[in-house]
Amino acid sequence: MLSTRGLSVRYGRSVHALSDVDLEVQADGVLAVLGGNGAGKSTLLRAVSGTLPLHRGAVSAGEIEFDGTRIDKLDPALIVRAGVVAVPEGRQVFARMTVEENLRAGGLGARSAEVRTAARERIRTLFPVLDERSGQRAGLLSGGEQQMLAIGRALMSGPKLLLLDEPSLGLAPQMVGRIARIIREIHSQGTAVVLVEQNATMALQVADHAVVLEVGRVALSGPAAELAASDDVQRLYLGGHAESQEQAEAEQHEALDHRAGKTLSRWTG
Repeated sequence: MLSTRGLSVRYGRSVHALSDVDLEVQADGVLAVLGGNGAGKSTLLRAVSGTLPLHRGAVSAGEIEFDGTRIDKLDPALIVRAGVVAVPEGRQVFARMTVEENLRAGGLGARSAEVRTAARERIRTLFPVLDERSGQRAGLLSGGEQQMLAIGRALMSGPKLLLLDEPSLGLAPQMVGRIARIIREIHSQGTAVVLVEQNATMALQVADHAVVLEVGRVALSGPAAELAASDDVQRLYLGGHAESQEQAEAEQHEALDHRAGKTLSRWTG
């Protein structure tokens, strides 16, 4: 459904945020994109959604194809109409508008009234709490409810591909689990997902494939279960090798105690 070939992105004249990135998203898939701060994860979503110019960025090389059509030179509104919709980091709901008004705004990108109607019913099933809060200002919702609203607003246009940027950011563990279940349900209903996440544990449980970005390049890629079991991902993103880390810390403390003992013996000798 989505592929990037040799994708490179820069900000201004000198900041290269992505270099020669190749990836694919299947029509029935969930792709997790992992990496530390500054790895290029959000830049990747901006490139796919066509919003790089809003951040003074540009595709400097390569191409992005969705459903057989190049989209890297399209206006963001046309990319939404094609079926690619992003949920940005930090939720960014319209705080002064009601929940229902936020959802209606999301429906402006729908291809038809029928798509909007079907999407609204889908959201009622996925997020019953939004119906309960339909007349409430979005800025008064909890963080978890705002995240649900941001996802619901994106679904109002009936996307084929949903881009999620850090949906678990700032949420309590219980809500993170709930968001993970919602992503699985969205996927099971036929929407492909690209999930950018700092919470690698959650992302790898939800995804079927994953890529790891390091300094704008693909460092690792493959089935999510295989990456979750790899030593590098365990060590860098899943808190693996805890015993060896504890052992190293113990040895360091032992060495410090030994040096302190030798210093004390010189003073008292």
